[in-house]
Amino acid sequence: MDMELLLLYAPCCLVLVFSSLYLLGLYADSRRNLPPGPRALPLVGSLFSLGTLPHRSMARLAECHGPVMALRLGTVTTIVASSADAARDVLQRHDAAFSGRSLPGRHPRVCSGELFAPHRLDTHQSLRRDKVRRLVSHVARLARDGAPVAVARLAFVTALNLLSSTIFSTDLADIDIIDDDSGSSPSSSFKGVLAELNATVGLPNVSDFFPEVARLDPQGLRRRIESLFQRLHAMMDKQIERRLQDRVAAAAAAGPKKEKDFLDVLLDYRGAEDGRGFDRQTLLSLLSDLFSAGTDTSAATVEWVMAELLLNPSSMAKARAELAQVIGSKPEVEESDIAQLKYLQAIVKETFRIHPPAPLLLPHQAETTTQIRGGYAVPKGARGVVNVWAIGHDGKVWPEPDKFMPERFLVAEDDEKAVDFRGRDFELLPFGSGRRMCPGMPLALRMVHLMLASLLHRFEWSLLPPADDDKNGLDMTERLGLNLSMATPLQAMATPV
Repeated sequence: MDMELLLLYAPCCLVLVFSSLYLLGLYADSRRNLPPGPRALPLVGSLFSLGTLPHRSMARLAECHGPVMALRLGTVTTIVASSADAARDVLQRHDAAFSGRSLPGRHPRVCSGELFAPHRLDTHQSLRRDKVRRLVSHVARLARDGAPVAVARLAFVTALNLLSSTIFSTDLADIDIIDDDSGSSPSSSFKGVLAELNATVGLPNVSDFFPEVARLDPQGLRRRIESLFQRLHAMMDKQIERRLQDRVAAAAAAGPKKEKDFLDVLLDYRGAEDGRGFDRQTLLSLLSDLFSAGTDTSAATVEWVMAELLLNPSSMAKARAELAQVIGSKPEVEESDIAQLKYLQAIVKETFRIHPPAPLLLPHQAETTTQIRGGYAVPKGARGVVNVWAIGHDGKVWPEPDKFMPERFLVAEDDEKAVDFRGRDFELLPFGSGRRMCPGMPLALRMVHLMLASLLHRFEWSLLPPADDDKNGLDMTERLGLNLSMATPLQAMATPV
């Protein structure tokens, strides 16, 4: 009988507890002077309002509640900035208050000051040139065979090898067997593990919205991600061990020293504050971040650019005409040519505006309770999110925001109307701003522009013939994972020029 009563009253008690917590949360919110936002449901808050494309859902909610908005996502209070001024509040005016979850201080410094400094990048131009040659050669083979080009997969492998040749002086994938699924399992390769990791990290995790159950790992995502990181670290650890052995042998042998790559720079690094270098785990974590951020993001950007150009033939023609004028009869595009390709640069900017790689940037926690514009309070522990997708589609800033118009960026660099994406102008923030800005941006930009310029210079591009009643054969639906990519991977036909 006691057990029957327990079973009878237990659900009622749970409902009472959750209802009480919900009412207490509403009361607490009213006293904390949070920014306006939608009424939260018990327990789940506004989670059901986000859907699979939260950047779009948050933009619609911001139209009703304003550019600074408070959302309760599960048990986590989230402050969403959806305008350039609101983003400046979070990323510049109150940068220190929102410094939670930022990288340790010396990591961004060694990345920007050592790894991605212009003189370091210039030193490795020949490595990147070689990888782009292989890219062009692979596309030429597909063109001869009349086979379509899987743009994102090809760009991913090229970006991976561009990055690995800069860091390790070696390729970690074979571009010529990119479409060959025979032989060893893809998950056993560096490329396969990295691709699986990027896909898994982007999956919705209930622990992010209910930190109280994070230790239980109800979806098993933390265990899965940890396993993938272990496999990735083991592969990189082999590269590090091999390099350490080579350095010992080189020190003992007489002869000319080889040119240092990024791994050598990291192994040689000593922090000015303590004179110490990176321990092995920190080094592996830093390398993992570089590969995760530098491959998927670059591949997605190249894919979105090619898709927009295929849908906008006039822009494609202008880009190829500019390349013909700047490159002339040279067989290859050099990195030094990119500065003269103003229209191509405008195309990349416009793509960043419409399809930012990280539409919500990385969330960060408020370290202290902070008052922001409008007199609203951001409580300690709240998450701050900048919706750069909403900013890029703000009709008050960008006329016809849904239209692909690279011409909007064709102004002189010293013109006060010029907008750049390097963190200075908050109207365009694909890489963030301030201390949380992506440190790999300089290398990513070189990779993306060089790949695009080479593909457009050497080939004419067209869509696949439409299937059934499909009007243009191109699905521009988004998929949000670690980065914003095309839900249906782009395939296009290339014809050598």
